[in-house]
Amino acid sequence: MTNFVISAQWLREHLDDPQVVIVDCRFALADSEWGRQQYLTSHIPGAYYLDLNQDLSRPVEQHGGRHPLPDTEQLAIKLAAMGVNFGETLVVAYDDARFAFAARLWWLLRYLGHDKVALLDGGWGAWLGAGYPVTEQPTPPQPGQFVPQLRAEHVVDMETVKARKDLPTVALVDSRERDRYLGEREPIDPMAGHIPGAVNYPWKEVTDEQGYLQAIALQKQRWAYIDSKAEILVYCGSGVTACVNLLSLELAGIDKGKLYAGSWSDWCSYFS
Repeated sequence: MTNFVISAQWLREHLDDPQVVIVDCRFALADSEWGRQQYLTSHIPGAYYLDLNQDLSRPVEQHGGRHPLPDTEQLAIKLAAMGVNFGETLVVAYDDARFAFAARLWWLLRYLGHDKVALLDGGWGAWLGAGYPVTEQPTPPQPGQFVPQLRAEHVVDMETVKARKDLPTVALVDSRERDRYLGEREPIDPMAGHIPGAVNYPWKEVTDEQGYLQAIALQKQRWAYIDSKAEILVYCGSGVTACVNLLSLELAGIDKGKLYAGSWSDWCSYFS
C-alpha cells in the first residue's frame, strides 16, 4: 500500500519470509500487563512482543515525561535477538489501537537509522477479521545484527521547543484530543492546556475508527496549512501517539517532523 503501511493479506503471504520480523506492540495505559497477556493468549505466528513501558521507554525520572525514550543500546540488543539485521530486515509492527503504540516502534527504528519498518493496516483487528492464523506460542530468539546509527536530529527537548516554537519558520503540533488541547479535560498530567503557540492535529485523524489508514490524499490535505514551515515539532501527552502524526507527515511527503519526546508530561514537570 505504502512504504510504511502494509495490508494483512501482504503479511499473510510473507509470514515465512526470513527477511520479515513481526512485532506485537499491543498495550493498555490503564493496565501495563494487559498487552503482554494478550500476546501470550493469541498473536500473529512468528511475532515477538515489545512492551511500551519495559522495551520502548526507559524508567521515568523527574523530567523527560511519562515515557522517556529507551536506552538505544538496550533496544538494539532486543531487536538483534529477534533476528533483525540493521538496514536489511523489514520490521512489521502492529497493535489494536489505531497505530498508537506500533507507531512508537516505527519512529524508534527510524530514529535508530533503520528505515525498513512498516505498520499493519487495521492492526490486530484486520488480521482476525480476515480469519488468518493465530498462535499462543512465544517466538524463540534468533540471531541478528543491529548496530544503530542514531539520527539525533529527529528528536528535540524542552529547551529546543522553548527556543524555537515561536519562530515564523517553525510549527508546533499538539497531537492530543481537542478537549485536552483546549484544557477542558486532563486525565493524566498535573496541568491542563497546551504549550503556548501549538496548533492541534489530533492523532486519531490519521486512521478511521477501525484503525485503517486514511487515504494519502487526506494525509496531505491535513498538513497543507503548515507544509511550508521549515521545521515541524510534534508532541502529545508523553511522546507516544505523536508518532502517529509523524507517520502521517511522512506519508504526506513531509520529512520535516521532529518528536518532542517528553511532550506535555515533560513540559508540565517544569511548570507545575
